Order: sequence, then C-alpha cells, then structure tokens
Amino acid sequence: MPSSPRARLLPWLLIALAIVIADQLTKTYIVERFAYGQVQVVTSFFNLTRHHNPGAAFSFLAGASGWQRWFFTGIGVVAAIFIVWMLRSHGQQRLFAWALTLILGGAVGNVVDRLIHGYVVDFLQLRFSLLEPIFHGGFFPTFNIADSAITLGAVLLILDEILRVRRTR
Repeated sequence: MPSSPRARLLPWLLIALAIVIADQLTKTYIVERFAYGQVQVVTSFFNLTRHHNPGAAFSFLAGASGWQRWFFTGIGVVAAIFIVWMLRSHGQQRLFAWALTLILGGAVGNVVDRLIHGYVVDFLQLRFSLLEPIFHGGFFPTFNIADSAITLGAVLLILDEILRVRRTR
C-alpha cells in the first residue's frame, strides 16, 4: 500500500463503500420484494425474511419511544469518524485496517437505514436446533450484510490483538 496517510486511507474507504453499497442493494431488494414478516425458506437452516429493527444488536432498545433512532445514528456517525481517523493513522497495519474497514462499512450501512427508514432492515435468518434453549424456535436474531461486516470486523480486531500480544512476548 502507498505510504502517505491519504493514499493509505483511500483503498480502505473504497472497500467500506463497497460494503455499504452491497448492504443497501440487498436491503432494497428485500424491501421491494418482501412484505414485512414474509419468510422464504432457502434451506432447512436458512431463510430470507423481512424484519425491521429500530434498536441495536439483538433488538436492544427496540421498544423505546423513538429516541433510540437518533441515539444509534449518532453513535454510528461518531464511530465512523473515529474509524476513519484510525485508518488514516494505521492504514498500513493490514489486519487491523481490514477489521476497521469492515466495521466502518457495516456501521455506515446501518446508519443509512436509520436515516432513511427510522429502523434497520434485517433479512438473513438462521435456525439451528442447538440454539433453541437460547432463542425461541432456534432462530438466531435476523441480521443483514452490515451486521455481518461488523461481526467479522470485531472478530478480526480480536485476532489482531491476540497476534499483537503474541508478537510482544
């Protein structure tokens, strides 16, 4: 990767933009073709469906009176600014930058939903019988591409930290 901070930042921002575009295109597809709550079974453990989440992960604060829309939008914007700053400073650290980029793309994708709809559109539904004691019917909470990017980014952040600690020993 190029060495100037601006040159190091651009590829990561383009990847984050690709995540936002993929996220928004898939959500638009679902909104245009599925009624709220409609389910299309794809496999015995995977469905496409349409759900709206006015809260955060696992529908945290979904039942609040509406203030959570702006609260989570604000958190997303602040996180995006902080991540861009971190990418500008650490864009040469590939694993760390990948993690931040995935989180950035996912956060912006969900912020776009909150601004447009007032909620996040979720459509990926997984069901595993071993989840039945935790989740009703074994259905993991419905999620989307942005959520997947954020989750993968968090996993990569943890991996990056584990590897960093091992290198310092």
